Amino acid sequence: MLKPLALILTLTLLALPAWAGTQLRLVEVLSSPERTETLKELVAGFEAAHPGTQVEVTSLAWGSAFEKLATMVAAGDIPDVVEMPDRWLSLYAGNGQLESLEPYLARWPETRGLNERALAVARSVDDTAYMLPYGFYLRALYYNKAVFRQAGLSEPPRTLDELRAAASKIAQLPGKSGYCLRGGPGGLNGWVMFGASIAGGNAFFHEDGTSALNDPGWVAGTSWLIDLYQQGLAPKDSVNWGFNEVVAGFYTGACAMVDQDPDALIALKARMKPEDFGVAPWPKGPNGKAYPTLGFAGWSIFKRSAHKDLAWDLVVALNGPAGNIAWNKRTGALPVYTAAAHDPLYAGPVYQGWFAELADPDVVPTLMPTYLPGFAYFADSLVVRSSQQALLGLITPATMNKQWAAYLTKARRKQAEGVQAGGAK
Repeated sequence: MLKPLALILTLTLLALPAWAGTQLRLVEVLSSPERTETLKELVAGFEAAHPGTQVEVTSLAWGSAFEKLATMVAAGDIPDVVEMPDRWLSLYAGNGQLESLEPYLARWPETRGLNERALAVARSVDDTAYMLPYGFYLRALYYNKAVFRQAGLSEPPRTLDELRAAASKIAQLPGKSGYCLRGGPGGLNGWVMFGASIAGGNAFFHEDGTSALNDPGWVAGTSWLIDLYQQGLAPKDSVNWGFNEVVAGFYTGACAMVDQDPDALIALKARMKPEDFGVAPWPKGPNGKAYPTLGFAGWSIFKRSAHKDLAWDLVVALNGPAGNIAWNKRTGALPVYTAAAHDPLYAGPVYQGWFAELADPDVVPTLMPTYLPGFAYFADSLVVRSSQQALLGLITPATMNKQWAAYLTKARRKQAEGVQAGGAK
């Protein structure tokens, strides 16, 4: 009796999938309750298709995610798959910690459906795809129509001068401010948008590799935003605000305008009537052009994962065409698949502000120099600390911009030296 039983057990074990009993670890870093819920739904579908596989999901709060993930990795507590924001890609890919996705993309049928911009940003480090982007985050101007009506305003501002005038009128209302300033984590986008729009150009560097952020035009742009805050046209405590705070400030009506990506729609649709807010193209500067920032995020696989092929299957479950639409319905990101642009999700009036930006030749989407070594530290630490000092009057705008320019110039030179060394090999 024992021999037939042993044979049956052996055949049963051989019939089990290769991934049975495997656990994958997934880290989410742009976390919110709605996003995490959607992520877990997609993960559940993956687990159902891979019996015996479990995925442990860790959701990090964005305000501290950079430090927490860095600490995990430094301690050897490395996940298989991580949500990878654009600004972190050069750090982890440059350190050789991410797996190249090129072999997977080469044999994946859906690769041909990705739009050109998606493939370009995926390969923004060493011309190699170290992440599969799930969407784009193009900034536009949200405006609270209800508060605008209270202030006697009927249209969103089309220029920065009109934005300041509107903010001044709104600030005259009791308990209201014109602009939701993001002075805390993630605030770099706003500084770049105001800086570039006032400067009349979005070049971060001169031809000789030195940073342009110390040029008079860029200093005038950051000074413009600092003046807006110091004149009381933004909430006083917004010097510390991150994503959740600026969005809450907007939907509560504490401040009536905010520059944000489509992902803010998640919270706004749940808390505001559709007729009470709108999305308009980013206002133009003195030269008649606007420079909204264009960010992206996606999924990466750590090179030290012991289950890379299975990790890729998880990435596909999250970011194949079906999973991507489900995800973007909650995150609001602009599509990475050519066909998805025609999905009913993007047909409503609320998305027309972003599509108007993309169609306007005088709106120039600005990609951050995320390819630079140390860019994550620059964006998430140096900029936050120094900009808060400038907003509070502890340093001048010129001093702040000088610090930024010095750091980026050094990073650019380091990046150029790395490229030359790589070429010499």
